[in-house]
Amino acid sequence: MDKINKDQISINDFTKLNLVLGTILEASQNIKAKKPAYILKIDFGKTIGVKQTSAQITNYSLQELINRQVVAVCNLPSKKIAGFTSEVLILGAISGEDVHLLRPDIKLENGTLIG
Repeated sequence: MDKINKDQISINDFTKLNLVLGTILEASQNIKAKKPAYILKIDFGKTIGVKQTSAQITNYSLQELINRQVVAVCNLPSKKIAGFTSEVLILGAISGEDVHLLRPDIKLENGTLIG
């Protein structure tokens, strides 16, 4: 992600994204992934429920991810990653090789919409 995409989208396109707050319940190694990655189970509240993803966020330990709140896009199509079905895309700021996860500065209810 060295290049920033400068293509403009409409506000209508942006509002189609379902950005939601969730809490990581479980984290483990994705041993089949080509690049180091974790498998995460995330609780997005009553409406969306628990979803899973594979994420290249190995600058965090597995322990520090548990109970951490994160922001994710929850309405993208599922994607197969190393034989694993990833259902959501966690958002983070990319700095060199590291990804710094987006999160609120206070604990909020799982399923809270981000806008």
